[in-house]
Amino acid sequence: MGSRGGESMSQPSRSRVLGWGMAVPELVVTNDQLGPVVDTSDEWIQKRTGIQQRRYIDREGGSVELAAPAVRDALEMAGVDASQIDAVICASLSPDIDSPGNSSLLHAQLGIEPRFAFDVRNQCSGFIYSLVTADQLIRGGAARHVLVLGSEIHSAGLDYNGARGRDVTVLFGDGAGAVVVGPSDDDEHGLLGFTLGADGQHAERLCVIGPSHRDMPRLREDNLPPQSDYVYPKMAGRYVFKHAVQRMVEAVREVTSREGLTPADVDIYLPHQANLRINQFVALELELREDQVVNNIESYANTTAATIPILLTESAKQGRVSRGDLVCMVAFGAGFTWGAALLRW
Repeated sequence: MGSRGGESMSQPSRSRVLGWGMAVPELVVTNDQLGPVVDTSDEWIQKRTGIQQRRYIDREGGSVELAAPAVRDALEMAGVDASQIDAVICASLSPDIDSPGNSSLLHAQLGIEPRFAFDVRNQCSGFIYSLVTADQLIRGGAARHVLVLGSEIHSAGLDYNGARGRDVTVLFGDGAGAVVVGPSDDDEHGLLGFTLGADGQHAERLCVIGPSHRDMPRLREDNLPPQSDYVYPKMAGRYVFKHAVQRMVEAVREVTSREGLTPADVDIYLPHQANLRINQFVALELELREDQVVNNIESYANTTAATIPILLTESAKQGRVSRGDLVCMVAFGAGFTWGAALLRW
């Protein structure tokens, strides 16, 4: 059986997050441990990023395997069985294999009936894009319950060759987060609004160039560029920083103004965890109080598509997010792409 979009489904006015979960590897890698490898120090890393440590997988395994516990927790909290999931949306820049996507692999692992599944390749903004897509599927009647997850294994693809990879390598960690999205039981709670954006002219300011299918053949020893320009992430740090602050501020202002609100009206912000300094500049520009913005980058570094669902799960467990709260999720990433989602919890 395929999508149930042709069946008779009630079309709710809103969708909401029903359950959430997270999973991170057990191995903790501190700045003091990583610093000598990439010719830097704990002080240098913390001053520029706010990161104190990150998690790395310590055995073979992929982002699908890492995500499994987060998915199980999200399903249990939502009170939804895997058989009730109508769509699986996976956001990841580190899929297990080139093809098929993580959504299909997870679909099989969970034993979900043959409905639809797809991947979102929007890197750091991937979870926001996926959440909005889930909302549209539910409100349009194509699905009732959608599993949305971000899962990343960065440690397998970073440059640990001295100072060459320092500026990027210190930023990233491994982790996974998942949510189950379903119909809201009233018009007051759930996803109130969103905004999404993209500007591809900046694509190569934050990217991984190869291996590339635009090369013919894709892999050939005599045409490989220097490793640092090819298989590892590269980033124009200051350029990306500036655009991240600008676009995240714009996204927050747009999504709140559409609902007749101001940024100050939001109870809790759950921003993407790329760099603590970026989030501090965003908060400053929006004139937010310190207690309005939640960060956990110091513990996990940047887990790309997983940062927001991990942050959500921790915030909920700590009582930082409560019923009735106005919550804003906002992200910026490679592409450049960005987005914000406003929810009444």
